[in-house]
Amino acid sequence: MKYNIRGDKLEITDAIGNYVESKLDRLNKYFKEDNILANVLLSVKGTSQKIEVTIPTDKFILRSEESDKDLYAAIDLVTDKLERQIRKNKTRLNKQNIDNKLKEFNFDYEVKDDEENSEDEVIVKRKKLEMKPMDEEEAILEMNLLGHEFFVYKDMHTNNVNVLYRRKDGNYGLIETK
Repeated sequence: MKYNIRGDKLEITDAIGNYVESKLDRLNKYFKEDNILANVLLSVKGTSQKIEVTIPTDKFILRSEESDKDLYAAIDLVTDKLERQIRKNKTRLNKQNIDNKLKEFNFDYEVKDDEENSEDEVIVKRKKLEMKPMDEEEAILEMNLLGHEFFVYKDMHTNNVNVLYRRKDGNYGLIETK
């Protein structure tokens, strides 16, 4: 696995970089390919240290984030969380490998920073994504792997854009378009 480790308001020392790499190396056993790139963002907000890890692969995107007062504890927590995600969804992921073509999502992040900030502007971040057709089960899997509360996808049967979301009771809701 290769690593792209960045710091936001935090200098990435050799000790921090080596610790992140050694912890994320535990995940290598779950990947067949060696050219996996793990994007790691470490940041500080007040007294809280935050780590965000995104691992895009050909089949899915693993994503997790954790915050703690101790950076090393946050790194341990996020690694454990990623490993649990992989193990929890192992059978679903193997089934997808057999039944379906490879699915890949490309996210392009754009942050809009205008010098003229007015009080009416509320959009602070935009994301563009390429939507591949999938069914509801695959959308639930992708949403859980990303750790989001909602997921926008194109339905493979109707070709319509749908929004899958997690309800407060823990179940899922689906908004279908015409």
